[in-house]
Amino acid sequence: MKLRKLEVFSTNEIEEIHNASMHILENIGIKVEDPNLRKFLAENGAIPTDTTYMKFPSDFVQEKLKTVPDSFTLYGRDGDFTATVDTKHTEFATIGTPVRIYDPEHKKGVRKTILADTIHQIRIVDSLKHIICSHVDVWPNDVDYLQLHCHTIKAWAQNSTKPYGLGCLGRLPSQDMMDLLSIIVGGKDELINHPRLVGFFSITSPLEFSQLMTNGFEVFTKYKQPTICAPEALAGSTAPITVAGLLAQTNAEILGAAVLSQIYNSGSPIFYGTVSHITDIRTGNSAMGSVETGLITAGIAQLGRYYNIPSRGPGAVTDSKVLDLQNGYERLQTLMLAAHAGINYITCAGSYEATLSEALELLVIDDELVGMVKRGIEGVEVSEKTIGLDAITRIATSEKQGANFLDDKHTLKHMRTAHYLPELSDRLRRRPWEKRGSMNIIQKARVKVDEILANQCVPPLAPEKLHAIDAFIAEVAKRSYDDYKVAEGMMGKKGNVTIDHVEITEESVKK
Repeated sequence: MKLRKLEVFSTNEIEEIHNASMHILENIGIKVEDPNLRKFLAENGAIPTDTTYMKFPSDFVQEKLKTVPDSFTLYGRDGDFTATVDTKHTEFATIGTPVRIYDPEHKKGVRKTILADTIHQIRIVDSLKHIICSHVDVWPNDVDYLQLHCHTIKAWAQNSTKPYGLGCLGRLPSQDMMDLLSIIVGGKDELINHPRLVGFFSITSPLEFSQLMTNGFEVFTKYKQPTICAPEALAGSTAPITVAGLLAQTNAEILGAAVLSQIYNSGSPIFYGTVSHITDIRTGNSAMGSVETGLITAGIAQLGRYYNIPSRGPGAVTDSKVLDLQNGYERLQTLMLAAHAGINYITCAGSYEATLSEALELLVIDDELVGMVKRGIEGVEVSEKTIGLDAITRIATSEKQGANFLDDKHTLKHMRTAHYLPELSDRLRRRPWEKRGSMNIIQKARVKVDEILANQCVPPLAPEKLHAIDAFIAEVAKRSYDDYKVAEGMMGKKGNVTIDHVEITEESVKK
């Protein structure tokens, strides 16, 4: 039988969290930065206030939730690779915005990420057995921010057959993404009907939709690209310190985003998502590798099922700054809790240091961890063929000296399916291990990374498509920072734009 899902709340407790969230949406509402969006929401059922908050009546929310799909399929570049995300199964992916990458030859052990690292990450994910999708997990510091989305999509198109993911980084970049993808996959209708891109609508906690994100979210929903609606609330700083309080708040935030998606485009697919975790009260820092992260994620899995929306949550996350034991136990416990709770799309493979750093070695290790976790979720089949009474009888009654099960026909029949066989985990005794180089798992993972990079390749893009991509990027390169701010309706706003831990200034986009 399959293992039962881990549930941290009773049915009554889930209802209590739901009711608290409805109270928040009806009586406090969501702060909506964009005045045009506030007007649009008011025209479609939300209630304006004297401030920038918009209130969402319970009946209005419930009605909009009815059109959120309970499943959707992601496609690879050529449409050959497919992966269905629904409310019953679990898939695994990467995510995060690392600006550093593991480099043991560097004096600090890490260095700034560049586009070549992004390409390596995409190529490795394309070769992995269990991880179905890569995203802009490696932020290329050597690429102009205003062109970053174009260069990463080109890198994906040239190096992967699996789906890809990018953030809702504003209306202009998001439309660029759709235009580029339409070139690559053969048209707008093909993209809408067979989505290739996972979007990320990052919700600002507490209870705020930023203008840049809603601008981009509108484009993603228009093209029906499945989009993760995910707060990154921190218990004790941007959300109540208790797990229940955080979930009541973030549930309201996610439901508000779900409503917005259906107002933009009814039937547009979303993930009921989170990357929320806790504030370490001793230091004031976030603690992504905490056990409470797993509890929060488990609660999100239950709430996703309650609303019948595919859930997304973090796994394999850690606060460790090095590839040490803490890195290992934190990433496994958060991965196990997310998987056994029934999260439908578990992300963060390959990253560490609260997803700010990447290690290609961890990427292949995580794929092996995912294999172990999937075997655990599978559970134990109990049947006549698996109990093997005939085999027990044969061995127990054999007159052969030293008879055992190693060469019995029951063993031979089930040897490839009964146990999970890892590639990187070492099970040798010490002497043969020493003869093979005494490698630790990071060294073995590096060998596998090098093998993948030496051998992985995908069918090349047609020359006319590649030419069209390059011509498109050349036009994007002509834009200024002011062009970007005008397109996003932000010319009158003071200060710089910060997206995914990166501050965007006029100087930072000039190369």
